[in-house]
Formats: sequence, structure tokens, C-alpha cells
Amino acid sequence: MRASIDFYTTHLGFTLRLDAAPAFADVVRGPLRLLLSGPTSSGARATPSDTPAGRNRIHLIVEDLDTTIDRLRKAELPFRSDVVAGPGGRQILLTDPAGNLVELFEPGPTPTNRLPA
Repeated sequence: MRASIDFYTTHLGFTLRLDAAPAFADVVRGPLRLLLSGPTSSGARATPSDTPAGRNRIHLIVEDLDTTIDRLRKAELPFRSDVVAGPGGRQILLTDPAGNLVELFEPGPTPTNRLPA
């Protein structure tokens, strides 16, 4: 549980609202609230033990993906992909201490609406 709290607050800009470890913790980043479930929480009991973590992903928008990647690599966090670019922007995946996927996403430039000449 402590590793998950540290992961989100130290590396991804979340603020700890409630630390009820080892059962759970409540962290927030802007309007996003994550309840981190430990092995003694009701959330842990609701998921079968043979279900792998990370079927879904947490999507976090960052302003500068390259700078964020450099900072997190220096902290030796585990990335699960290379940078992928598409029409909407660029992204990379890493995992939290419980194995959940976290997508760091830098939106691409917004298309300019142009009036006909």
C-alpha cells in the first residue's frame, strides 16, 4: 500500500486525502479521485484473486511527455510501452506498484478552424 501511495503522490502529482493503510488510501489529482485498495480492503475482496490487474487503464494528461518520461525513468519506474503517436497526441504506458496500467498522454495540437478565403 505504501508503494502505491508513494507512486501516485511522489511521481504523478496526486495529493493524499486519507491514509487508512493497509486497507486503503484516497488520493486526488484535480477532479480525479483514486481509491487505492490494499489487501485488507473490501475492494480487494470484490475482485477474484485470479483476475490480473490492469485490464483498464488510468489516463493522465501531461503537458510535456518527454520531460515527464525523463523524470520517471530517472526514478526507475517501469514503463510498459514505447511512445506511441497518433492523430490525437502521444502516449506511453507505465505500471503502478499493483500492476495497473497508467497512460501518460500529451494531446496533439488543436486543429485551427479556418474560414474559407
